[in-house]
Amino acid sequence: MYISASGGISFLFTAISGVFTQILCICAVLLRKYIRTSNSADQNKMADIDNKDQAEMDQADMEDVEEVEEEETGEDVNSKARQLTVQMMQNPQILAALQERLDGLVGSPSGYMESLPKVVKRRVNALKNLQVKCAHIEAKFYEEVHELERKYAALYQPLFDKRSEIINAAYEPIDEECEWKADEEEELTEEMKEKAKVDEEKKDEEKEDPKGVPEFWLTVFKNVDLLSDMLQEHDEPILKHLKDIKVKFSDPGQPMNFTLEFYFECNDFFSNELLVKTYKMRSEPDESDPFAFDGPEIMGCTGCQIDWKKGKNITLKTIKKKQKHKGRGTVRTVTKTVPNDSFFNFFTPPEVPESGELDEDSEAILAADFEIGHFLRERIVPRAVLYFTGEAIEDDDDDYDEEGEEADDEEGEEEADEENDPDYDPKKDANPPPECKQQ
Repeated sequence: MYISASGGISFLFTAISGVFTQILCICAVLLRKYIRTSNSADQNKMADIDNKDQAEMDQADMEDVEEVEEEETGEDVNSKARQLTVQMMQNPQILAALQERLDGLVGSPSGYMESLPKVVKRRVNALKNLQVKCAHIEAKFYEEVHELERKYAALYQPLFDKRSEIINAAYEPIDEECEWKADEEEELTEEMKEKAKVDEEKKDEEKEDPKGVPEFWLTVFKNVDLLSDMLQEHDEPILKHLKDIKVKFSDPGQPMNFTLEFYFECNDFFSNELLVKTYKMRSEPDESDPFAFDGPEIMGCTGCQIDWKKGKNITLKTIKKKQKHKGRGTVRTVTKTVPNDSFFNFFTPPEVPESGELDEDSEAILAADFEIGHFLRERIVPRAVLYFTGEAIEDDDDDYDEEGEEADDEEGEEEADEENDPDYDPKKDANPPPECKQQ
């Protein structure tokens, strides 16, 4: 199980389309066999009719009978074919046999390469060898990209450190640093600015002066769907104490990886000031399938131990179950500790065995985990303030807005077509249907 560093999970769309094609082919073969059988039976039936009635009919009448009979036979065959298809798809034995056949076809070649002349196959093999060399060069490219990420991470870090100081009230920015030129669309009139200033001063008088930017990272998490889905209500009081998140890259010459560092202030839940999550990466083609290489891949991850204070471990919950004795019939209450949903399960991911084989649940958990880790590294940490304000979320949704605009355009075209229709009567649409009228 892995996910590429670009964040996309590899799915075998080609295999799926191949299976669908094979289903259609098998159904077509079965239908053709049935139609041939039906046609043969119908032809025999027609021959009997010809022999029996030939003496009673002239040639013209015979031609009419043949034409009608052929038309009726065609309709009967189509009807029987449809019935056969429905019966086949409802028969569990046929479906099981079909599934077994399809399982054997998954991953099988299309037959095109086998149809090529030997000299062409030889040249195609040379092209594939060139492609493998390209994959190895691409792997080296991504290794150098990783080196550039490490280099520029050191340049970004002083800015991120200052961001953390402002959030946590360790540094108060001066007026010059706080000036922000709004876009023309966001510019306000002098009257509105004055009113907003008075409102802000009034609010400041009503409450105490807050320190830094309260609940900065918690707000970021709640604004991002991918992260908010992990949050539970009992996680929020803890994440209010999250001071900063940093990304650290592996040292030069070390295996490629990156670590997410979560810094917490003192709290009533655990004694750790730092929680870490490390993602192991690989940037080299797999010898067994070099053509699947698509950039650095996350191969596994390790979390850390959280030192929970007594009674504060929110990743576990206690439940009480009643048990009845089979012989005596007495009832007793048993207390049991079971896992509980929490964001902090993020720091105890499933372990990947050496064989690499995982059950479906663990595989799904790791796939989501890799996506979250990559998203934190690539988007959340570098652009945290934009997710806090919601601006980055609006940018992510721009594609959906374009789709909506296309839909609106289509509706406008439909309305224009109706107006150009000579039979269109706008008065009919002027009155709403009875159920839409106000009472």
